[in-house]
Amino acid sequence: MRIRIIDAFTDRPFAGNPAAVCLLDTDAWPDESWMRQVAAEMNLSETAFAYPLPEPADADWALRWFTPAVEVDLCGHATLATAHALHSDREATGTVRFRSRSGILIAHTRQDGTVTVDFPAAPANEISIPGGLPEALNAKPNAAYSTGALGDVLAVFPDEAGVRSLAPAFTALAHLTRRDGIRGVIATAPASDPGSGYDFVSRFFAPAQGIPEDPVTGSAHTALAPYWSGRLGRDSLTGLQASARTGLVHTAVHGERVHLTGHAVTVLDGTLHHPAGEEHPQADRADLL
Repeated sequence: MRIRIIDAFTDRPFAGNPAAVCLLDTDAWPDESWMRQVAAEMNLSETAFAYPLPEPADADWALRWFTPAVEVDLCGHATLATAHALHSDREATGTVRFRSRSGILIAHTRQDGTVTVDFPAAPANEISIPGGLPEALNAKPNAAYSTGALGDVLAVFPDEAGVRSLAPAFTALAHLTRRDGIRGVIATAPASDPGSGYDFVSRFFAPAQGIPEDPVTGSAHTALAPYWSGRLGRDSLTGLQASARTGLVHTAVHGERVHLTGHAVTVLDGTLHHPAGEEHPQADRADLL
């Protein structure tokens, strides 16, 4: 069974956010324990599994995402990576509809390989700064916001340098997020230089989900886009996720939806030698491109 590692929200290898993508030649989900084992073996922030749906259906593919520790409800970069795999493997240009735990998600791939994913917006509502958050982040944000169904806390800092220099205490942050029932913490600030090519910066921390710091988080931009569009007065913006790998996410707010656009690059194409149903599934990472 074929499996790929695809760097999303970047146009160069070894940047952006890597996702493993497994396109299944089945008409139903394999055993969930197998998918969890594959995701743990790949040890990336998310591994995506998809299988084609028969016609007529409300979507073209069923899609699920797993971290090394849990299944998640929404993942932007692995959705973009899956659309990229379909474009590369099956020449699927145009619109692809995915059935997911967050409803029907739409991805549109252009001839140049650029992918736009259409996700539900996550409007931010201001809350009190959660107790223990400044200590867990080793810095105090100016304000904090809830993000509704997304399940994150959006922590707003005064400047880009403050976000870039964050050094969280991950054990404390994991305890706090479990205590408060949140997925993770989005740290953000305006870009320090208006001519830098991006409008805002962010970082994303979700240690309780098995992801201390995610390199580029598409789903977090469903909250970042409406927040910064409201603050900056423009519907179309560009966000830089300032992780060690970095990545650019172009955002456009369309009412209750957010369009996230980026590139993707396949860096590994290999064979999974233990398909679903075998006793000891293991991933053989081969054929580095």
